[in-house]
Amino acid sequence: MTSAVCVTGVAWSTALGDGVDDVWSRLLAGDTGLRPVPSGLRLRNPLAAARPVPPPGATAYERHVALAAATARAALADAGVTGADAQPVLATSLGPHLDEDTTSLYTWAEETGRRLGSPAPPVAVSTACSSGSDAIALAATLLRAGAAARCVAGGIDLLTDGKRLGHTALGTMTPTLPRSFDKAADGMLPGDGAAFLVLEPLTTARDRGARVHGVLTGWAASNDAAGLAQPDPTGTAAAAAVRQCLAAAGVAPDRVAAVSTHGTATEHNDAAESACLRLVFGDLPAPPVGFATKGALGHTLGATGAIEAITVLLALRDRRVPPVAHAGSVTGDLPLPLPVGAAAPLRDGPGLSLTLGFGGFNTALLLDAPPAS
Repeated sequence: MTSAVCVTGVAWSTALGDGVDDVWSRLLAGDTGLRPVPSGLRLRNPLAAARPVPPPGATAYERHVALAAATARAALADAGVTGADAQPVLATSLGPHLDEDTTSLYTWAEETGRRLGSPAPPVAVSTACSSGSDAIALAATLLRAGAAARCVAGGIDLLTDGKRLGHTALGTMTPTLPRSFDKAADGMLPGDGAAFLVLEPLTTARDRGARVHGVLTGWAASNDAAGLAQPDPTGTAAAAAVRQCLAAAGVAPDRVAAVSTHGTATEHNDAAESACLRLVFGDLPAPPVGFATKGALGHTLGATGAIEAITVLLALRDRRVPPVAHAGSVTGDLPLPLPVGAAAPLRDGPGLSLTLGFGGFNTALLLDAPPAS
């Protein structure tokens, strides 16, 4: 029997900081990383979820690679291994491409792998806002197939003028504040972010005495094939990904304790995600608790799925989920209870991470607490 896939290392870099427990504590407290970010462009909103100002003169490409390598190294150190011990699976949406001609979306991954000291060429993933989740799912697939012994997987996207201008032109950027699933929701705000997880077979982790953060028990993906920027409003394809993910793990919907929603706070995405969640959980007398972190961390695009996978692991560890930043009156379309104003307790059971990306990409990951030794 194939060994379960477990997570032995985690690290992230966000607008609320870099320390995993520090950022988690701030999320539970309802803090937000939004702040004014100067730009010479005519943007719909001057706010963004930004990390500290980068070194003067650093190009978007240099910032991207440096932070990807640093965050992946931190995840490897948390797992007690080095870059020579892991296959890199590295994800981004468009990286620095909107602002600089970097020739190829593989170049940054190749350079990041070199800095990590990996002997194997990295696998690069770019599936819009599902990129980070797809990197984790692909890493787990490689492990299950015996094509890798250990992987470091995750995603990165940094705030650039091109991304801010693009969401202004699309009308997806809020002129106020991002309010996921709120009756007054009117758009997202982008943010800086990177997150990586080290995945390996549970038997390998136990043999070397590694700490296990949790187990990835199921994963699945689908595509709406509905449009480049708008999801299928019925949520049918997204619901299929969730159902396939749960089926792969052998878990019924009523066993799920929490759902880390994509929760962009845009009209079409929140409505489609609500429709998806109704199809899966709408008939349950006690549905899982939902939560959303983009109001605090911004929409980190290709990093978001990896960031949210870590939040699920932390929620399972502490049996608590953070409040939804800026939310006041949750729309009646969402079938899940959503914590507003304060963190909410979590019952026993696994947690689901759901991402819905541009281009119709839908990815679901199911994570559970570490098994007893």
